Amino acid sequence: MADIGSVRTFRNGHRVTLVDRGVDEQGAYLRLEHVMPSTGRQAGPHWHPELAETWAIRAGTMRFRIDGVEIVAGPGQTVTAPPRAVHEFWNEAPDTVLDHVIRPPLRHWEMFDFWTGLDNAHRTTAGRVPRNPLALALLWEYQDGYLAGPPVLLQRLMFGGLARLARRTGYARRLIASFSGTPE
Repeated sequence: MADIGSVRTFRNGHRVTLVDRGVDEQGAYLRLEHVMPSTGRQAGPHWHPELAETWAIRAGTMRFRIDGVEIVAGPGQTVTAPPRAVHEFWNEAPDTVLDHVIRPPLRHWEMFDFWTGLDNAHRTTAGRVPRNPLALALLWEYQDGYLAGPPVLLQRLMFGGLARLARRTGYARRLIASFSGTPE
Protein backbone atom coordinates (compact mmCIF):
# COMPACT_ATOMS: atom_id res chain seq x y z
CA MET A 1 0.00 0.00 0.00
CA ALA A 2 1.18 3.53 -0.73
CA ASP A 3 2.64 5.76 1.95
CA ILE A 4 0.85 8.77 3.40
CA GLY A 5 1.79 11.73 1.19
CA SER A 6 1.87 9.65 -1.99
CA VAL A 7 0.69 11.62 -5.02
CA ARG A 8 -0.89 10.42 -8.26
CA THR A 9 -1.32 12.87 -11.15
CA PHE A 10 -3.45 12.56 -14.28
CA ARG A 11 -2.20 14.01 -17.59
CA ASN A 12 -4.65 16.94 -17.25
CA GLY A 13 -2.89 17.92 -14.01
CA HIS A 14 -5.55 16.56 -11.60
CA ARG A 15 -3.48 15.59 -8.57
CA VAL A 16 -4.64 13.12 -5.90
CA THR A 17 -2.70 12.95 -2.62
CA LEU A 18 -3.08 10.23 0.00
CA VAL A 19 -3.51 12.29 3.17
CA ASP A 20 -4.43 9.63 5.74
CA ARG A 21 -6.03 6.25 6.25
CA GLY A 22 -7.03 4.41 9.35
CA VAL A 23 -9.91 3.65 11.67
CA ASP A 24 -11.79 6.02 13.94
CA GLU A 25 -15.10 5.90 15.85
CA GLN A 26 -16.97 5.82 12.50
CA GLY A 27 -14.89 2.96 11.08
CA ALA A 28 -12.24 2.59 8.39
CA TYR A 29 -11.53 5.62 6.21
CA LEU A 30 -9.32 6.97 3.46
CA ARG A 31 -8.60 10.71 3.20
CA LEU A 32 -7.48 12.18 -0.10
CA GLU A 33 -6.79 15.67 -1.36
CA HIS A 34 -7.72 16.52 -4.96
CA VAL A 35 -6.23 19.51 -6.77
CA MET A 36 -7.90 20.08 -10.15
CA PRO A 37 -6.32 22.80 -12.30
CA SER A 38 -8.95 22.65 -15.04
CA THR A 39 -12.73 22.38 -15.11
CA GLY A 40 -14.70 19.33 -16.22
CA ARG A 41 -16.51 16.13 -15.33
CA GLN A 42 -14.72 14.12 -12.69
CA ALA A 43 -17.04 11.11 -12.48
CA GLY A 44 -20.11 10.00 -14.39
CA PRO A 45 -23.20 8.57 -12.67
CA HIS A 46 -22.33 5.61 -10.47
CA TRP A 47 -23.06 4.18 -7.02
CA HIS A 48 -21.37 2.08 -4.37
CA PRO A 49 -23.17 -0.62 -2.36
CA GLU A 50 -21.03 -0.16 0.76
CA LEU A 51 -18.98 3.00 0.72
CA ALA A 52 -19.90 6.61 1.36
CA GLU A 53 -17.97 9.55 -0.04
CA THR A 54 -17.69 13.02 1.48
CA TRP A 55 -16.14 16.02 -0.26
CA ALA A 56 -15.17 19.23 1.56
CA ILE A 57 -14.43 22.04 -0.87
CA ARG A 58 -11.45 24.20 0.11
CA ALA A 59 -11.16 26.30 -3.08
CA GLY A 60 -13.16 26.55 -6.30
CA THR A 61 -16.62 25.24 -7.06
CA MET A 62 -17.96 21.71 -7.48
CA ARG A 63 -21.28 20.57 -8.90
CA PHE A 64 -22.70 17.27 -7.69
CA ARG A 65 -25.79 15.33 -8.67
CA ILE A 66 -26.75 12.91 -5.91
CA ASP A 67 -29.88 10.80 -6.40
CA GLY A 68 -31.10 13.37 -8.91
CA VAL A 69 -30.55 16.41 -6.68
CA GLU A 70 -28.10 18.98 -8.03
CA ILE A 71 -25.82 20.65 -5.49
CA VAL A 72 -23.32 23.42 -6.21
CA ALA A 73 -20.74 23.70 -3.43
CA GLY A 74 -17.97 26.18 -2.79
CA PRO A 75 -15.29 26.80 -0.17
CA GLY A 76 -16.29 25.67 3.31
CA GLN A 77 -19.13 23.47 2.09
CA THR A 78 -19.31 19.68 2.43
CA VAL A 79 -21.30 17.19 0.34
CA THR A 80 -21.85 13.48 1.05
CA ALA A 81 -23.03 10.60 -1.12
CA PRO A 82 -24.18 7.78 1.16
CA PRO A 83 -23.97 4.12 0.13
CA ARG A 84 -26.28 3.23 -2.78
CA ALA A 85 -26.81 6.89 -3.81
CA VAL A 86 -26.26 7.49 -7.52
CA HIS A 87 -23.79 10.34 -7.79
CA GLU A 88 -21.70 12.22 -10.35
CA PHE A 89 -19.66 15.39 -10.10
CA TRP A 90 -17.83 18.15 -11.95
CA ASN A 91 -15.44 20.87 -10.92
CA GLU A 92 -16.76 24.17 -12.20
CA ALA A 93 -13.83 26.43 -11.44
CA PRO A 94 -10.14 26.11 -12.26
CA ASP A 95 -7.79 25.38 -9.38
CA THR A 96 -10.43 23.57 -7.36
CA VAL A 97 -9.13 21.90 -4.18
CA LEU A 98 -11.14 19.48 -2.11
CA ASP A 99 -10.75 16.96 0.67
CA HIS A 100 -12.29 13.56 -0.07
CA VAL A 101 -13.12 10.97 2.60
CA ILE A 102 -14.14 7.43 1.63
CA ARG A 103 -15.72 5.11 4.24
CA PRO A 104 -14.87 2.22 4.14
CA PRO A 105 -12.00 2.79 1.71
CA LEU A 106 -12.15 -0.62 0.02
CA ARG A 107 -9.92 -0.23 -3.08
CA HIS A 108 -10.32 3.49 -3.81
CA TRP A 109 -6.62 4.39 -3.49
CA GLU A 110 -5.71 1.42 -5.69
CA MET A 111 -8.28 2.70 -8.20
CA PHE A 112 -6.55 6.08 -8.44
CA ASP A 113 -3.17 4.37 -8.65
CA PHE A 114 -4.32 2.14 -11.52
CA TRP A 115 -6.29 4.89 -13.26
CA THR A 116 -3.46 7.44 -13.27
CA GLY A 117 -1.11 4.71 -14.51
CA LEU A 118 -3.44 4.04 -17.43
CA ASP A 119 -3.88 7.74 -18.12
CA ASN A 120 -0.18 8.57 -18.04
CA ALA A 121 0.55 5.62 -20.34
CA HIS A 122 -1.88 7.24 -22.82
CA ARG A 123 -4.25 4.29 -22.50
CA THR A 124 -7.30 6.49 -21.82
CA THR A 125 -9.45 8.86 -23.86
CA ALA A 126 -9.53 12.63 -23.29
CA GLY A 127 -12.27 11.91 -20.73
CA ARG A 128 -9.91 9.48 -18.92
CA VAL A 129 -11.93 6.39 -19.92
CA PRO A 130 -9.71 3.35 -20.62
CA ARG A 131 -9.47 2.59 -24.34
CA ASN A 132 -9.13 -1.18 -23.93
CA PRO A 133 -12.23 -3.06 -22.68
CA LEU A 134 -10.04 -5.27 -20.45
CA ALA A 135 -8.49 -2.21 -18.79
CA LEU A 136 -11.95 -0.65 -18.42
CA ALA A 137 -13.17 -3.82 -16.69
CA LEU A 138 -10.21 -3.78 -14.29
CA LEU A 139 -10.89 -0.12 -13.44
CA TRP A 140 -14.57 -0.98 -12.92
CA GLU A 141 -13.54 -3.59 -10.32
CA TYR A 142 -11.38 -1.10 -8.41
CA GLN A 143 -14.22 1.40 -8.03
CA ASP A 144 -16.18 -1.01 -5.79
CA GLY A 145 -19.48 0.03 -7.31
CA TYR A 146 -21.66 0.12 -10.36
CA LEU A 147 -22.47 2.42 -13.22
CA ALA A 148 -25.92 3.98 -13.00
CA GLY A 149 -28.27 2.57 -15.60
CA PRO A 150 -27.08 -0.85 -16.77
CA PRO A 151 -28.42 -3.68 -14.60
CA VAL A 152 -26.05 -4.87 -11.89
CA LEU A 153 -26.15 -8.45 -13.17
CA LEU A 154 -25.19 -7.31 -16.66
CA GLN A 155 -22.26 -5.28 -15.28
CA ARG A 156 -21.07 -8.22 -13.20
CA LEU A 157 -21.25 -10.53 -16.20
CA MET A 158 -19.70 -8.14 -18.69
CA PHE A 159 -17.12 -6.18 -16.68
CA GLY A 160 -16.52 -8.91 -14.13
CA GLY A 161 -16.03 -11.47 -16.90
CA LEU A 162 -13.63 -9.19 -18.79
CA ALA A 163 -11.68 -8.48 -15.59
CA ARG A 164 -11.34 -12.23 -14.91
CA LEU A 165 -10.18 -12.72 -18.50
CA ALA A 166 -7.62 -9.91 -18.06
CA ARG A 167 -6.19 -11.61 -14.98
CA ARG A 168 -6.26 -15.18 -16.36
CA THR A 169 -4.48 -14.22 -19.58
CA GLY A 170 -1.84 -12.19 -17.74
CA TYR A 171 -3.02 -8.96 -19.37
CA ALA A 172 -3.61 -7.28 -15.98
CA ARG A 173 -0.10 -8.13 -14.75
CA ARG A 174 1.53 -7.00 -18.01
CA LEU A 175 -0.52 -3.82 -18.12
CA ILE A 176 0.38 -2.82 -14.57
CA ALA A 177 4.03 -3.67 -15.18
CA SER A 178 4.00 -1.53 -18.33
CA PHE A 179 3.16 1.65 -16.46
CA SER A 180 4.72 0.90 -13.09
CA GLY A 181 8.19 0.18 -14.39
CA THR A 182 8.26 -3.16 -12.59
CA PRO A 183 9.50 -6.22 -14.46
CA GLU A 184 6.96 -8.80 -15.60
